[in-house]
Amino acid sequence: MNVPSAQSSTRPGKIIAVHLSYASRADQRGRRPAHPSYFLKPSSSVAATGGVVERPSGTELLAFEGEIALVIGQPARRVSVDHAWDHVASVTAANDLGLYDLRANDKGSNVRSKGGDGFTPLGPQLIDARTVAPSALRVRAWVNGELAQNDTTAGLIFTLPQLVADLSQHFTLETGDVILTGTPAGSSVIVPGDVVEVEVDAPDSPGTPTSGRLVTTVVQGDHDFDARVGSLPAVDDTQRAEAWGSREAAGLPHQDSGVLTDELRAKLHSVPVAGLSGQLRKRGLNNVTIDRVQPLHPGTKIVGTAKTLRFVPNREDLFDSHGGGYNAQKRTFDAVGEGEIIVIEARGETGSGTLGDILALRAQAKGAAGIVTDGGVRDRDAVADIGIPVFTVGAHPAVLGRKHVPWDSDITIACGGTTVQPGDVIVGDSDGVIVIPPAMVVEVVDAATAQETQDGWVAEQVKAGHPVDGLFPPNAAWKAEYQTWLATQ
Repeated sequence: MNVPSAQSSTRPGKIIAVHLSYASRADQRGRRPAHPSYFLKPSSSVAATGGVVERPSGTELLAFEGEIALVIGQPARRVSVDHAWDHVASVTAANDLGLYDLRANDKGSNVRSKGGDGFTPLGPQLIDARTVAPSALRVRAWVNGELAQNDTTAGLIFTLPQLVADLSQHFTLETGDVILTGTPAGSSVIVPGDVVEVEVDAPDSPGTPTSGRLVTTVVQGDHDFDARVGSLPAVDDTQRAEAWGSREAAGLPHQDSGVLTDELRAKLHSVPVAGLSGQLRKRGLNNVTIDRVQPLHPGTKIVGTAKTLRFVPNREDLFDSHGGGYNAQKRTFDAVGEGEIIVIEARGETGSGTLGDILALRAQAKGAAGIVTDGGVRDRDAVADIGIPVFTVGAHPAVLGRKHVPWDSDITIACGGTTVQPGDVIVGDSDGVIVIPPAMVVEVVDAATAQETQDGWVAEQVKAGHPVDGLFPPNAAWKAEYQTWLATQ
């Protein structure tokens, strides 16, 4: 059975799309919603399979999103999750195309960015919803023959029946309405000449029901937008990174979180924590060390900006409300940015782990620069094998609920006896971990670098047989000698 085009009299009355629904996509974006949220697409955006879609003149960020589309059979109003699937007649493939160049003024509603003619290809075949389980569907997308997306409804944050039931709380889902159920990770930018194919199937169902391949070819449009009428296309590096899926895929340079440039990060890697500590002390900051923590890997050096997480002492009723599900701990590890260091306040409590191998693996996958906790680590050997730098007070096999409740994140915390704020610069080596206020980091690292150079010269003089008296620290005569040497370098 073919899916009708936008020109057909049977075009859907409503097209409702979900913003974020797959865990893989949410993790890629660094945020997991607690509840589903939606936007509407015009029925005029529907296109049949085998069609083309125009990338408008003056734009660059047209992105595809392979999705499972649900076609409503029986009207649904205030239906339960248990009965929601009874109101779905068919399942098919969809490509929820979007133009990131037009998101600025309509972000959230997506009216212009997602509503263009041909921006909702559907089909080509309908799968009878009675013949498949909503929990066992698969969606795949190919670009120019290369597999780009591959996920199943087992990876959904919100089940398909839940989406139907939730929407029916707010308005009647009518016969023929279409729900676009969200896209998994792998969505990216397509350009004129690219061919996108999307297929939905049920690999575990008898006969492997399939939608067939939904094929869309991108062509270049030649009509410009009129600034006298509305907003013009506009992009920045944030939009490019989101459209392509990452800064790397968009061809953008690495961007550290917070104040750290690549040059500054390299400088911090080159000087010891002891040298940085000395410079902070000269500037009146003595309480800037995270005490008692040691690296799992001897010789480890970490440099990054702080992303904070706070545990409070376990109280059974609070653990019931805050400890399970997608708690503050999981949210923090999912949201950590490239180059950030997760710093955990555990009150110096060593009688429980504050992370284990799964969360360490997640932090590594997100590009975190390390983890610092003044609590324990579970699965110590497995965490060490993962390789992400971890500084901790020790190992402990117990889970959070024994001593901790994961409470909140991205706030000012106390870790190892010192205050840490989000965005503080964290540097650690075998001597310990230090916290540097961002406003002081350039001054401190440059001074520490200069001091290291001088200390190295002094060490050479000691090796040559000179006594340390008057040399360490250098008196006026030795300072003059040093300046003379420095001028030749």
